[in-house]
Amino acid sequence: MDKLNLGKRAYSVFLLCATTAITLQAQTFTTLHSFDLTDGGNTYAGLVQATDGNLYGTTVGGGAKGDGTVFKITPSGTLMTLYSFCSKSGCTDGYFPAGLVQATNGNFYGTTAGGHGTVFKVTPSGTLTTLHSFNGTDGSSPRAGLVQATDGNFYGTTYSGGAKNIGTVFKITPSGTLTTLHSFDLTDGESPVAALIQSTDGNLYGTTPPGGAHGDGTVFKITTSGTLTTLYSFCSKLGCTDGANPEAALVQDTNGTFYGTTRSGGAHAYGTVFSLSAGLGPFVETQPTSGKVGAAVKILGTNLTGATSVTFNGTAAVFTVVSSSEIMTIVPAGATTGKVKVVTPHGTLSSNVPFRVLP
Repeated sequence: MDKLNLGKRAYSVFLLCATTAITLQAQTFTTLHSFDLTDGGNTYAGLVQATDGNLYGTTVGGGAKGDGTVFKITPSGTLMTLYSFCSKSGCTDGYFPAGLVQATNGNFYGTTAGGHGTVFKVTPSGTLTTLHSFNGTDGSSPRAGLVQATDGNFYGTTYSGGAKNIGTVFKITPSGTLTTLHSFDLTDGESPVAALIQSTDGNLYGTTPPGGAHGDGTVFKITTSGTLTTLYSFCSKLGCTDGANPEAALVQDTNGTFYGTTRSGGAHAYGTVFSLSAGLGPFVETQPTSGKVGAAVKILGTNLTGATSVTFNGTAAVFTVVSSSEIMTIVPAGATTGKVKVVTPHGTLSSNVPFRVLP
């Protein structure tokens, strides 16, 4: 990846609040911070809200060395640059970072795409540790962030490198031991650029923009041990009406179905929105996925009307059914980390990830 010429352009972090009344909707847009290159530039990745309530993110340019930063910003807009990449000789700490994920240990993990790329850990106070430096044979240029699976390990993809030099799927432990799980070979995909997601079946799902049976991208499933299955190859329909070149991550709806987008193809050749069913059942999702006893939690799902029980790892909680797709509850006293379960007239639904009860 060539280094970017940032020039003197400014980039912003913003806040958009929406409040809804019965007959009136009002929005308030607030620019929280404008980057000036000294504190970062080019914010391509999204923000992550941490358990401390602050927002954390990365820039691929700017900072002390011009090669990207990790930053923290409060909800009111006070920004602190936590780390500037390429601070070490030879840029051994990496440059051009992708998005962050906060791990269960409270630290943040991410990747850098510059050169062959790295995987790094950074504390909320800004101490960065390079966990792995790619060398091409084990992958190169990871352009997407990581996902922490329920086994505690992190999973990600590289854009190039590996056995065929067209990308890999890898696993890395929190301490930095990396395993290449799969090297793409064109027939099963090529050069992934989007993050993986872990589904309710425990497997990982992702997309590749090119490759597959028709060369126009794939949706794939891979187990945590490395067995990859191509679920769909795009441009399988005449004229690519099913879409082509998926470049974004998938999302799993609470009905169990996956949804995504393609950059091109479709009836008008400008891309599509698609769904893909892998035979997985419905579940519930908590927002947020962690909190202290007494914290308010929103539970999203399908067919929640008539729910009779909400439990946090077996501890009963008081709740209110807001609609068929939403329940409001609070983390009950005595709750411990584990799955949230909702009993409905249609059956018992479990959360897609364990809810972490914070001290």
